[in-house]
Amino acid sequence: MGQQAINPEQIPKTQKAAVVRDKKVAIETVPVVQPSELKVGEALVKVLYSGVCHTDLHAQLGDWPLVHKEPLIGGHEGAGIVVAIGEHTDTDLKIGDRVGIKWLADSCLKCDYCRQGYEPLCHQALCSGFSVDGSFQQYAVSFARHLTKIPESLPMDKAAPILCAGVTVYKALKQSNARAGEWVVIPGAGGGLGHLAIQYALYMGLRVIAIDTGAQKQALCTKLGAERWIDFRETDDIVKAVKAATPDGDGPHAAIVTSAVGAAYEQALEYVRPHGTVVSVGLPPDAKVSADVFWTTFLEKQLKGSYVGNRQDAVEALDIAASGRVETTYTTLPFAKLPEVYGQMHDGSLVGRVVLDLWA
Repeated sequence: MGQQAINPEQIPKTQKAAVVRDKKVAIETVPVVQPSELKVGEALVKVLYSGVCHTDLHAQLGDWPLVHKEPLIGGHEGAGIVVAIGEHTDTDLKIGDRVGIKWLADSCLKCDYCRQGYEPLCHQALCSGFSVDGSFQQYAVSFARHLTKIPESLPMDKAAPILCAGVTVYKALKQSNARAGEWVVIPGAGGGLGHLAIQYALYMGLRVIAIDTGAQKQALCTKLGAERWIDFRETDDIVKAVKAATPDGDGPHAAIVTSAVGAAYEQALEYVRPHGTVVSVGLPPDAKVSADVFWTTFLEKQLKGSYVGNRQDAVEALDIAASGRVETTYTTLPFAKLPEVYGQMHDGSLVGRVVLDLWA
């Protein structure tokens, strides 16, 4: 059964939070939910760090075909410490545990999807920083059954980006069914998702072709182990270049499209080899994919959507990071810099990932 709190007097009445209203974000002072107010199944997490994801920007801009709560506290890569647990909560969590708040805030765990491990597809799923308030606040209410323990050997700031970006690309690579020694191409390889995808791919024994633009991103991708680099701004024919980058000229076995540009999807369907798989990860607003039905069928090409991972994917992704095989490239910034980070994301100038220190 859940304990209530270490010492309720140590939990303040107010906190800093990034609140979205009318497509604008501002740091405000808001109330902290007190331990006595927690419902069964809820935990209060003191958030130390939170990664910033493109999904947070989409939530602010409201450019997805989904409706989010408003006012909204965004964020879904929160790393923190459990400071209170709702009375009568059935959980193995304890006060003081290091935990991660992920995009998937809760699911029923009883339906057909949940039972098969497809928890993000649950009709009752709730999403942090979208349908419920997320980790851009110093004290966040979370659902105990979907909090993920962070390994002791993994620093909290390094864990934060793994909770969404890492889990997402790790799950996508599993969905690709690519085998050790095969080639995978990653459009958007120098970004927050892409640079982690390179490392998880290498961990799985795959060979990587990186697509992005700019000398800084090229240096990062090469340093991380990508064997081939294609700058999409300097390449006239992306399809031809990607195929030529593989030893037999047939193209890669899989594409993990982390880019949020619609054209990247149609290109990927053209350059993957016969029986190849394109995994959709990036979510460009209003984008459509047009594929030639004859050749898609004749060449047995596949397009798969890959949403965020389940609870087990999160445990595995964090364990791999804790082993030292995956290292997030990120900049740590004070909480107040969040609006500036959104601006960099919007114009595509952000390299790697940003982690916010919520107490700086």
